[in-house]
Amino acid sequence: MSSFNDSLMADFRANGGRATSGPFVGRELLLLTTVGAKSREARTVPLVYHRDGDRYVVVASKGGAPTNPGWYHNLRHNPVVEVEVGAERFKADASVAEGPERRRLYDDHAEMMPAFADYELKTTRVIPVITLDRRD
Repeated sequence: MSSFNDSLMADFRANGGRATSGPFVGRELLLLTTVGAKSREARTVPLVYHRDGDRYVVVASKGGAPTNPGWYHNLRHNPVVEVEVGAERFKADASVAEGPERRRLYDDHAEMMPAFADYELKTTRVIPVITLDRRD
């Protein structure tokens, strides 16, 4: 997965924040950089997002795996993250949505990218939904 992500991020950066090949062409994509909970090293991952007002919304699906992705663990320990969207880069505060808000945001995400509906069927965990609020 690392090689795939590295290629996707290089494509994203070379093309003004858009994927030009592979399964993410035409999708809203951002790069999320978290600080490792243990390593304290910066870790960047490409994620599909949608907007909810001024907030960016990402989902810690890990394709429906039984465990949460590492980036989710990192932002729970260090909720100040860096976001690259389009050609812009900024700091944001990451928050985990709960209850009815989580459900609404997850459903909005799955409407945009139907595979996310399938991810919930593959796992018994509640897949986290994260909102990213730009810091001033």
